[in-house]
Amino acid sequence: MVLTSIKNPWIKQLRKLRSRSYRHQQNLCLLEGTHLLERACDLNYPLEAVCATPDWIERYGKLWQQVQTQAQRVEIVAPTVLEAIATTVNPDGVIATLPRSCLQRPFKQPVSLTIALERLQDPGNLGTILRAAAATSASGLWLSEDSVDLDNPKVLRASAGEALRFPVAICSDVGSAIAQSQAQGLQVVATLPQASLTYWDVDWTKPSLIVLGNEGAGLSPELIAMSDIQTQIPLSAGVESLNVAIAAALLLYEAQRQKMGFFGQ
Repeated sequence: MVLTSIKNPWIKQLRKLRSRSYRHQQNLCLLEGTHLLERACDLNYPLEAVCATPDWIERYGKLWQQVQTQAQRVEIVAPTVLEAIATTVNPDGVIATLPRSCLQRPFKQPVSLTIALERLQDPGNLGTILRAAAATSASGLWLSEDSVDLDNPKVLRASAGEALRFPVAICSDVGSAIAQSQAQGLQVVATLPQASLTYWDVDWTKPSLIVLGNEGAGLSPELIAMSDIQTQIPLSAGVESLNVAIAAALLLYEAQRQKMGFFGQ
C-alpha cells in the first residue's frame, strides 16, 4: 500500500521533524538520501522509521530488505509525499528517522588532535569540518550547545555521513572542555589574524586542541585568553579572512602532515 496523502497523521509527524524544536522534543533526527541511510545501516543504528518511493525501492531492493529488518516502521510513499517531508529540493527517494542520541559518541583514545567550536552557526561549515576531521583521523570534536544543531539535516548532508560516526561531544561550556583538554596534556591552539606565529610553525606533533569561533565574531576573549598558542593563517593583501571550515581543514592537514613526517622542502 502506497501512502499518497500529506495529511496522513504519520506523515504530518515526519514533516514536523524539519523543525529544530520538534526534533528535540521527539529525540529524532531526519536522514535524507540513500548515502546517509546506507551509513546508518552500516553502523547498525536503530532506525525508527524509513519511508521510500516505489522507484527507489526498485533501484535499491537489497537495501530496502535490510531496513525492513532494522527499522521499527517502514512505509512506501508517493513521490509527492516524500517531497513534502524532505528539506531538499530534489530528494532521491528515501528518508529515515534516527534517535538523536546516536550522534554523540566518545572520543577516540588516546586523544591526540581535537577541535572545539564556539557558537558556530552555519550547518555547511559544521558538516565540512566534520568531514575534514574524519579525513585526518582527529580524535573528536567539542561543539558548544549554542552552535548549529548536529542533527540539522544540512549538517548531516554536508558531512557526507561523517556526523553519524565521528566522535562529537556537545558542551555547555567550551572553557571547561579546554581546561579538561589542558589537564590531559593537550596544547590549545587558537587562530587570530594578529598572531605573529604562522600555523605551519606550530609543533603539531604534540597532542593539540584547535579552537575555532563564530563565523562573524570569531573566538570570545575568554577562550583566546585560555589558549596556549595563538597562530595565524597568512592572507594576501586585501583579503579579510578565510571561511572557518577552510581554516579548520588547513590546520588539520598541517597537523597530519607533520605527524606523518611529510616535511618537504
